[in-house]
Amino acid sequence: MSATSLASLARTSDPQTVLRRFLALDAVVTGANGLAYLVASGPLGRLLGVDRALLLALGAFLTVYAAAVGLLASRARPAAFPVRAVIEANLAWAVLSLVALLVWLTPTTAGAVWTVLQALTVAGFAGLQYAALKGRQDISD
Repeated sequence: MSATSLASLARTSDPQTVLRRFLALDAVVTGANGLAYLVASGPLGRLLGVDRALLLALGAFLTVYAAAVGLLASRARPAAFPVRAVIEANLAWAVLSLVALLVWLTPTTAGAVWTVLQALTVAGFAGLQYAALKGRQDISD
């Protein structure tokens, strides 16, 4: 993805701001997902065909993870190492979600669709964050 297309997506040409916005968007979406799992684990579990206890655990994890990503996004210049850790965690989440769907989970149709969509979303965040980090490094090199 080119720096121009990243800038148009983030609505800024400043490489720091592009990266911070993609991290912040990840934090907001992940946090909303985590809070939904915490607050509505029963109804969501029935809808998705996933155990309530699993959704509670995932909700707690995602909420803490989102807070950490949000804290990273709040930095004027997020350090490359933690940004890479977020990217790698997002990629691992996407892959493990699909593996769980194929090997372990037996969700409803809605749950299967949700799992694939959230895996693609998280992988998309990883791709945007990677491109933004690379764009920032290319500018500063």
